[in-house]
Amino acid sequence: MSRVIGLTGGIASGKSTVAERLSEKGAWIVDADQLARAVVAVQSPALAEIVESFGAEVIAGDGSLDRPQLGRLVFQDEAARERLNAIVHPRVLELSREEIRRAEAAGAELVVYDVPLLFETSREQEFEGTLVVWVDPLTQLLRLRHRSGLDEDEAKARIEAQLPLSRKRELATWTIDNSGSLEATRAAVDSLWEAELQPRR
Repeated sequence: MSRVIGLTGGIASGKSTVAERLSEKGAWIVDADQLARAVVAVQSPALAEIVESFGAEVIAGDGSLDRPQLGRLVFQDEAARERLNAIVHPRVLELSREEIRRAEAAGAELVVYDVPLLFETSREQEFEGTLVVWVDPLTQLLRLRHRSGLDEDEAKARIEAQLPLSRKRELATWTIDNSGSLEATRAAVDSLWEAELQPRR
């Protein structure tokens, strides 16, 4: 029987780095961000609902969702963000459960659901345990600004739209500190794998 855990963090905390290392160790990763992109694919019902709610300005020239433009709208407006979540989250929830069942049917020993809003959507009870990727607040802010080209106010708005990492760390079963080097983070994942996550024989 598969073990299924939830992996979460905050924006720019390094969740993808940890997921990649877990995959290298043998975990089956189900990525909520990839599912969300599939949900809003060109000509999808969700994309049509987003256009109806937010206007044609959120569509790029090729007919796909203009994610940066949509981000500018929703991260400054909580009501708009809630409208978007109401369109996307139920569909991602359904797809994620399908993908987890597929992984279990394929005999995966450890399934990791990589999802930004694990605690915000109250899904933690679905998993054997939860792993939070933590960074200190200044590092998170600087990494987000560097990665996304946002000014300080825009970056802070995106961070503040999520549950604080300090609170996620309190709620989590396990924590990986990603404030240091890539090598240190990978070593921390390896240690956690050996101690807690590797398949039980």
